[in-house]
Amino acid sequence: MATPSSPFAFLGELFDKASSRLQPPAWAIHEIQHRAVLFLNHVLQQEPEAQARLKRQQGQVVEVRWRSIQVRLVATPAGLLDLAPEGAMPDLTLSVSQENPLELAQSALLGDKPAVRIVGDVQLAAEVNWLVDHVRWDVEDDLARLIGDVPANAVGNAARKVVGALRQFIDKARTGPAAKSNAE
Repeated sequence: MATPSSPFAFLGELFDKASSRLQPPAWAIHEIQHRAVLFLNHVLQQEPEAQARLKRQQGQVVEVRWRSIQVRLVATPAGLLDLAPEGAMPDLTLSVSQENPLELAQSALLGDKPAVRIVGDVQLAAEVNWLVDHVRWDVEDDLARLIGDVPANAVGNAARKVVGALRQFIDKARTGPAAKSNAE
């Protein structure tokens, strides 16, 4: 009897079945993309170097694909992002090749980048890579604006402990049974 590679493999299969049958309406997809752009711009506004790099790429269109999801973003003169106009041709296409959403989340929790196929402008790809490597959302800072520094710090510490425990669990689940059977 074959054992699944992950203790949560059935969740990946369930997600695959559900996502192939359930497609949100176009307006909902557009609204989600718009909200994602607002969030990305919020994060970019906290990093002046990121905005300067995006200003140099203004008008360039980046298409990001994962499974059946795709979004086209354009760099604005302000050094931020916007949804590209309908029919805009991408200067750079980034296709995430890791299909399973749970494996993608697992690798993200472990701090790994997903495998990405890159097609297009090399300079733009280098700038996007810099953004991915250097721009981080300071959740604790945003939370401090809402509830104050001390409670935000306490929530941040608790969240770091939870993420640490999840990383340990994932690492043990990934290496546990396979490592034992290989050692024997």
